[in-house]
This record gives sequence, structure tokens and C-alpha cells, in this order.
Amino acid sequence: MYLDTRDEGNETEASRMSKLRRTRKKVTKQHVFSTEVGEMDISNSKERIRNQMVCHKLGDVSKPVVGPGSADSHLQQDDKDSENQTIVIKPSPLRTSASAPCRELNTNSNHTDNTRDGTQIPTTPYLSSRMKHIKQEMSKNHLQFVRFEATDLHGVSRSKSIPAQFFQEKVIHGVCMPRGYLELIPNPKDEEVDHIRATCFNSDIVLMPELSTFRVLPWAERTARVICDTFTVTGEPLLTSPRYIAKSQLSQLQDSGFSLLSAFIYDFCIFAVPEIINSKTISFPASTLLNNHDQPFIQELVDGLYHTGANVESFSSSTRPGQMEICFLPEFGINAADNAFTLRTGVKEVARKYNYIASFFIETGFCNSGILSHSLWDVGGKKNMFCINSGVEELTITGKKWLAGLLKHSAALSCLMAPAVSCRKRYSKESKDLKESVPTTWGYNDNSCAFNIKCHGEKGTRIENKLGSATANPYLVLAATVAAGLDGLQSSDGVLAGPDGSTDFYQAKSSEIPLKLEDALVALEEDQCLRQALGETFIRYFVAMKKYELENEETDAERNKFLEYFI
Repeated sequence: MYLDTRDEGNETEASRMSKLRRTRKKVTKQHVFSTEVGEMDISNSKERIRNQMVCHKLGDVSKPVVGPGSADSHLQQDDKDSENQTIVIKPSPLRTSASAPCRELNTNSNHTDNTRDGTQIPTTPYLSSRMKHIKQEMSKNHLQFVRFEATDLHGVSRSKSIPAQFFQEKVIHGVCMPRGYLELIPNPKDEEVDHIRATCFNSDIVLMPELSTFRVLPWAERTARVICDTFTVTGEPLLTSPRYIAKSQLSQLQDSGFSLLSAFIYDFCIFAVPEIINSKTISFPASTLLNNHDQPFIQELVDGLYHTGANVESFSSSTRPGQMEICFLPEFGINAADNAFTLRTGVKEVARKYNYIASFFIETGFCNSGILSHSLWDVGGKKNMFCINSGVEELTITGKKWLAGLLKHSAALSCLMAPAVSCRKRYSKESKDLKESVPTTWGYNDNSCAFNIKCHGEKGTRIENKLGSATANPYLVLAATVAAGLDGLQSSDGVLAGPDGSTDFYQAKSSEIPLKLEDALVALEEDQCLRQALGETFIRYFVAMKKYELENEETDAERNKFLEYFI
């Protein structure tokens, strides 16, 4: 029995679905993959320079969606104050960009600067406001250093710090970093990534800051950070960049007439500093009381996150010794993943001040959970497209189609969201039978399900994607969820079976989650929708990296726990 359209049988829904299909066709034609960095065409570098300079300094222009609750709201007053002021910033001759979000920029702006060769470099009052605000913050807080941070494939922050006096210069030219720091394959094998030369893998990439993410770090002395997007030295986006992939998917979602409101819910563990007992290194869980949650540590962490723009909605002790849970307030667009990225670094730095080790990896081998709670809204952020009526346990047709996409691609999604052997044990923790896979479950207000639909509370109807572990890269979790949901909206076969056995929905083929990482990697490679959405280059790198990790699993397990790489 196909989906009942009684709740959304209006022209608006029909037109939105039609627009979505047109957008997907357009995106398919535009998706081009890079094969060799060394062979990229830079003949139009001057034109790309103009786009690059403005796009990556503006920050917000490159964000797919800016909706209510944006972390940039505190800058609006400064924007008004400096509306007629312009700071002229000349880019490096090597800095170019093919970034799509620049399409909305008017390159014929009256605010321009003439370079020696006659090329006009546009500047904007908004860029001026950004730089003005940053300079005020640097002076007020007597900053000495600024971290240029980017995420590697695991979601770990890789950064370079620069003296504050060189910040404006580095905003223009970017900061170089070895490409291998982010792609994490010591020596790529020809048969695994034969479309990318080893010399390209060993080359530099350039970190270009998104100025809207500039924040003073409360837990680091006289230091600020700015989150960066990554580019090749010829100005092309790095196709393996998780943040670039997430922003691309959010942009496609916006082009389809929707926006995403989401928040991450993380578990992590607090351990005492490791001790050597009988020649063995042992780390004991820190004692946490159920009512005070180790107040000094957690309060400093939550307050610090607030000052970096990441608003914590709640925190609590969880089920295991030393285990904590942090829930963020939902935000539109890329901000949700940026907040999670900030937590993953911040919690470790604050913990060190209290002689703790904060870990997203548990010594028993099980990973903490990393839940993505999300809902689909119209592009203006005014209407929840999942919600029929407050408190009614039923999804709209749009919500049902979105959920159908998540179920359809759950096997491949699990590879990105539970990317380690230990993470996948949680899928079968309640089963004693030896199986190769388990069914993908969903339900209303059922925390045991992989996709839990919550219709209560002030947030309205939302779906909790509980496939994820806290070790997963938040940008990849966000990107893959959007890609799967968009495919569900587009497909005509997105039909579901009700959790109570009702005939309200019918699913032609049941969904299964592989328990072995090797099988999940196969599912990811065979999922054509996610291959297209996330990019052929990224999929090959990710699979090659995971195969390498499987070959070195025992060594990595020790590194995870005590050298604090994946944690």
C-alpha cells in the first residue's frame, strides 16, 4: 500500500517534489571529480581569485543555510556599524577557488581594488565588518596565537597555529599543511587509489579560514581558532574534505527548497591519567556523581563551548562509570557539525586541566554513541516539514519519504557512522545469535531503534539517527544523512512498514545493517547514491583508509585509548 497523501495533498508539496527532481538532475550533470591534482587547469585563475577572496572571507556566503539560531547573530551589530567601511585585502596569486556558493556574489560591486595587472578585486562592507570585529577581539583579549583548524577523515582536528600579528596575511594567502595529515593513508596502494598519484598525496594543501568561525578559545591561553576549508595549491576544493562534502549536500538541500535543523548528542568518558600497575598501563574511570556531574570540570567545559558559539542544551551523567552525555541546541546548516567538531577538541583540552583524559572510546571496546537529531524545514526555517500536529505520533509524507531514504541506505550509512570494529558491536548487543547483519529498526519514541521518531516537546517532530558512534566524523554523519534523505524524497518507491505492524506503510525490501566493518565497506562501495553524493574520490580514500586500519587493528586500539588520537 503506497503512501497516504491526505495530510499533504496541496500544490506546495507537489511543486517542491518537482523542484527536487529537477535539482537532482542538474546536480548529477555538475558533479565532476578530480583525477590528478597536478593536471588541473588554472587558466582562469584570476577569475577564481576574485571569487575565492570574497567567498572564504565572508564565511556566511559559503554556508548553505543560515537560519534561526545562527552562531553569527552576535556580529550583526558590528556589521551595521561598519556598513560603509571597506578593508582592501589582496589575495595570493596562487589562491583560487571553484567554490559554488560564490554564485550569489556580485563581482561588479562598486567596492573594488585595482591590482598592478588591472584585475579588480571586490571587497564588501560585510568583509570589512568581519575583519573589524576580529581585530577588536584580538586586541581585547591580547591574543598571541590563532589556530587554523581543519578536520581529517576521522573528525580529529588538525591545525597549525600562527602568531597573531600574521593573521591578516594568512587570511589572504592561507596556511599550507601536508595533505597526508588530513587523508591519513601512510602510503596509498596503487590498486586502492590508482586514480590519484602518490606525488599528489604527498603534496601540500591550503587551509583557507571561514571568518565567521573565528572564536577566542577559553581553554587555551591567549589563543583563538578559526575553522578552515581545504584547497589544493591550485585553488580547487579538496574532494576528500568532510566539511566541503557536508556543505555541498546542504547546498543541494537548499536548492531543493529545504533546510536542515539538527543537533548532535554525544556520550564520552572521563578517565584518570593512566597508571602503570604490574607493567600494564591502566586508566581508571573518573568518579562522577549522578547529581553534580563533577561540576567544576563540566561547568568550565559548557561555559567554554558557549563562548565558542556551541550552545549546550543539557548535560548529565550516563550509564557507565565516568560516562557523560552532552546535548547541543539545534542549529541550521553546517553549524551543528561545527559545534560537534569544537566539542571533540575542547573536551580533551579542558579535561587535561583537571588531570583527566576525555575519551570517545571506551576501554571495554565499545564506542560511545553519537546521535544526530534532525528535522527538515522549509528554506526559510519557518515550517517543520516532518510535523503534522504537535504531539501527534505521525510523520508527514515528506517525513516518511525522508525516513525511507535513511532506511534504504542504512547499510552504507553505518559504514560512515560506525567506522571502527568496536563501534559495530553495539548493533548486536542485545542478540546472542551469531549473525552477519541485523534489521534496521525505526519507531516512535523508542530509544532502542536505529531511527527514533520523536514528536513530543517544544522542538516538534524530529528523527534521531542513532546509527552513529561518537568516534564518527560529524561532517560525514551530516552529509550522509542528508544524501540518503534527499534520495528518499526523490524516489517513488520510498514506502515503509509500520513499527506496530500496521498497514499504514509497506516496505518492499527490508533493510539490514552489516555487523562486520568489511561488509559495511562493501555496502558503501555498492551504494551508487552515496558514491555520487559524497564523491568517487572520497569513497575510494575512505575505503582505502579503513582497509589499512583493519590490517593494523590491534595497534590502533592501544593508540585510541592512551595516545588520544581517535578520542
